[in-house]
Amino acid sequence: EDGTRFYLDPNTNKPLPSVTTILSHTADKSFLIEWQNRVGLKKAEEIRNEAAGLGTLLHTHMECHIQGIQRPGGNNLVRQLASRMADTIIREGLPKVDEVWGYEVPLYFPELYAGTTDLVGVYNGKPAIMDYKNTKKMKTKDMIGEYMAQLCAYALAHNENHGTNINSGVIFMVDRSLKYKTFVIEGDEFTDHAMKFLNRVGEYFSQTNTSS
Repeated sequence: EDGTRFYLDPNTNKPLPSVTTILSHTADKSFLIEWQNRVGLKKAEEIRNEAAGLGTLLHTHMECHIQGIQRPGGNNLVRQLASRMADTIIREGLPKVDEVWGYEVPLYFPELYAGTTDLVGVYNGKPAIMDYKNTKKMKTKDMIGEYMAQLCAYALAHNENHGTNINSGVIFMVDRSLKYKTFVIEGDEFTDHAMKFLNRVGEYFSQTNTSS
């Protein structure tokens, strides 16, 4: 609706904003605007489309690997890079995944928000929400607050609907030079990011004048 993604609450049939919509509407976009002004609108759009295409391919590779089916082929540079990035995550990150409960799992928190998480299961002995991220250059933990918020949002929704007690999130991140890093959020850090996300849910509904 108006370029914004909504999901339908299966109980009320009410449209729910996606997690990414909430984060986008409540984010500080000053840095993004500065970058867009610096490189130009056309170039910015090209970069975003390229990153989105690479990310989609990477996720497809990971889904196929989890299912044990043939992964995408192709010889162009983007397809080759996506394959190598997926290989890196499979080699460096997945060995600590003890159980897979689901992949591309649709989740919702009744009457508040919804979304789809990459992977749910057990990581290093703890139930966790897991996500694959690609980046042009490797990030540090203090640069990925939005990603942490996303994990917490999905964990809260999973706990609400499935009676779980997930309080851990994992990001498998690989950059275009194939550098790899695993980011884990748990304990007080998880609680802090979860509370911040819920505050942003309230902020989103205040901005959109939508009653939850």
